Amino acid sequence: MLHNEGFHALDRQECLRRLAKVPVGRVVYTRQALPAVLPVNFSLDADSSVLLRTSAGSGLVHAIDGVVVAFEADDFDAAARSGWSVVVTGRAAVVTDPAEHERLSRVGPRSWVVTRDDVFVRLESEMVTGREVTGAHGAA
Repeated sequence: MLHNEGFHALDRQECLRRLAKVPVGRVVYTRQALPAVLPVNFSLDADSSVLLRTSAGSGLVHAIDGVVVAFEADDFDAAARSGWSVVVTGRAAVVTDPAEHERLSRVGPRSWVVTRDDVFVRLESEMVTGREVTGAHGAA
């Protein structure tokens, strides 16, 4: 890890380890030519890709299928002024293979919203970066 005035860069493996511990992250994408951020629950697959489960007709699916997006998750302790943030950047794609969809139905993320036409979206973890901040005790 690199150290710089309270910030530490996290290596890829540490980033993925931390991602696996939190249930919610944010998809960053383009909607009507403007930046958009949407909180989603997710899980990591065995190949380190980020998996989302949502409705096939959702605006999110239409906006991100086949394009490069970012995904961010974090965990912070405001009282201790410490925490971490991880960003995964890569191409998003709806899972279309029936066998893969079936597998993910068993082991993938569970949607927090009931849907009848759910699909899985896989975000390839082409670039994974993260950093940790350690609090400055007594700082104003």
